[in-house]
Amino acid sequence: MGGFFGITSKQDCLADVFFGTDYHSHLGTRRGGLAAYDPEIGLQRKIHSIENAPFRTRFEHIFEEMCGCAAIGCISDSEPQPLLIRSHHGAYAICAIGRINNAEALIDQYLSGSCVHFDAKTGGRVNDVELLAALIDQKADFAEGIRFAQESVEGTASILTLRQDGSLIVARDRLGRIPVTVGRRDDGYAVSFESFAYEKLGFVFEKELGPGEIVELTPERMTQLRAPGREKRICSFLWSYYGYPTSTYEGVNVESMRYRNGAILARSDRNREDVQEIDYVGGVPDSGTPHAIGYANESGKHFARAFIKYTPTWARSFMPPAQVDRNTIAKMKQIPVTEMIRDKNLLFVDDSIVRGTQLKETVEFLYENGAKSVHMRSACPPIMFGCKYLNFTRATSDMELIARRVILELEGEAGFEHLDEYADGSTERGRKLRANICERFHFASLEFQSVENVIEAIGLPECDLCTYCWNGKE
Repeated sequence: MGGFFGITSKQDCLADVFFGTDYHSHLGTRRGGLAAYDPEIGLQRKIHSIENAPFRTRFEHIFEEMCGCAAIGCISDSEPQPLLIRSHHGAYAICAIGRINNAEALIDQYLSGSCVHFDAKTGGRVNDVELLAALIDQKADFAEGIRFAQESVEGTASILTLRQDGSLIVARDRLGRIPVTVGRRDDGYAVSFESFAYEKLGFVFEKELGPGEIVELTPERMTQLRAPGREKRICSFLWSYYGYPTSTYEGVNVESMRYRNGAILARSDRNREDVQEIDYVGGVPDSGTPHAIGYANESGKHFARAFIKYTPTWARSFMPPAQVDRNTIAKMKQIPVTEMIRDKNLLFVDDSIVRGTQLKETVEFLYENGAKSVHMRSACPPIMFGCKYLNFTRATSDMELIARRVILELEGEAGFEHLDEYADGSTERGRKLRANICERFHFASLEFQSVENVIEAIGLPECDLCTYCWNGKE
């Protein structure tokens, strides 16, 4: 997915932007970048790969190379950014979060209009951030250019720019799928995907931007350049998985939502005979753990950590770019607490089941260490559609999703006409889906949370939430 952070200040702020950007490292694993503005030096920029080393180690010498009273940073799961652009708007740095599904059509349209060019990668692909800058520069006014770029994009684009006068212009994506908040302290303003990032730096919450809202920030003031739209579709998966536990989006804390979600799962299981003899409830760490705590608290079953992830060297199992490497790292990280596994009936709550590859290996690991039975609960509904807005999963095709693959085997492509039934565990098709996955992964039982219950746990109106990955609703 990715995340961004920026500050405009009356004093040097590069250190704060370094730490604020680092606090977004849970959102991306490919590249990190910083750009800064200093009145004497002008705009500066550094980008590093973070595929095999965390952001903070790749930028540990940045204070010897850059300085500035305004700066922006980005953790990216896709494009190298921020980019430095020079146009009729002047020089500026730009970074963005989201996904552009019609990039090739926009590039062809842009190239057909005048004698211009893009910097191309291998295979001719263009950096999406450069494309956004090209769209912005088609308009005379900077804010109007951002609005034009967002309305041209099929997908999602939240945009943060640092201008050559040290001001920041930030725009939340048109339907508010990604959060963007503003903080304030005596020396200036901060803008961030994650509000806790600037709160740790002494800023206080000032404003959460609405869908499509654009503001300009200087050390002295915040000026609204475009009012927010009325329609909102913030990503529900932020609370289930991507969001950091301390994060709050639209007034709803991530950790609290996960406790509620787990409790709702437990209430749904209350009359199931196959879970009455459970010895311990645990989470598939890390994001499954608070869902499991909620489940245990509601069910009265003991919570236990039957295995621990060894994270000092590999903080996240999906960090390596190759799936085979991610699987190996995931396996090496799992350290069993044998006393809590051997001869025990275990129930685990995972945040979601996407492909199921690592989950299958986790269950095999538990049985190898003596588990009597392993029951599985997913804090999300079955994922039926690859995300086309935020790149929250590395799936390049819907057929990489375990639910889709099972449906194809059970019923062929005709089964895709009955996705709602397969998602519902009370229907015949839903029971077959769960039984098939149980057989594949050696689960003693399996159940998924429902869309309605996830919405209840979040506590926002359904019309404000994006649930596309579960039910295909735009």
